[in-house]
This record gives sequence, structure tokens and C-alpha cells, in this order.
Amino acid sequence: MGYIPLFLTIAGASLLFFMTVKYTLQRKISLQRDLLNSLGKLSPELQIPENSFPNPDEILENLKESKKKQPKIEEALEIVRELKVNRMQYNRLIKKAPYNWVAAIGGFREI
Repeated sequence: MGYIPLFLTIAGASLLFFMTVKYTLQRKISLQRDLLNSLGKLSPELQIPENSFPNPDEILENLKESKKKQPKIEEALEIVRELKVNRMQYNRLIKKAPYNWVAAIGGFREI
């Protein structure tokens, strides 16, 4: 009877950890989608696909090739920087030891 509270505490802590990490990963994916959508609205000539995550370096090269007004290029470059940072943080997070278990169980892949 003495081990039941211990097992319940461990199970509750594990479940809370899983839910927190899953929420964080989902939030980073939705941020990536939102940033790509805002970049697509800002520069429609880039033709960013809807359901995929293109490489920010390729987007940056396509953006440099396009001839746009200077203020819009600066806004687009800021969005590309945010894309790169978010992608790096997400990929780094799903490679770390306890978080990769949640990523494997939750079906999260690298961006």
C-alpha cells in the first residue's frame, strides 16, 4: 500500500512532462507555419508550398534574386531569420535525450 502513492506521483509527473513537451513542439510547428504564411503573403512570388516546410536558406536565396522594394525585403529578411531560429530550436529540442522520447511517441519529425 505504501508504493501506490509513489507510482501515482511518478505517473503523474511523466504525463505532465509528456503533455508539456508535446504542447511546446506543436506550438513551434504552428509558429513555423504562421511565419511561412506571413512570408508568403508578403512576397507571393516566392511560391511557398502550403503543407511543407521549405529550407529557409533556399527562401533567402529566392528572396535575394527577386527584385522587390527595400522595406518589404527587410520585413521578409526578418521573417526568414525568425524561421531559421525557430527551426534550429525545434530540431535541437527533438534531439535531446528526454525530449526525443516524446518526439518519437508523438510522431514529430525534423523541420
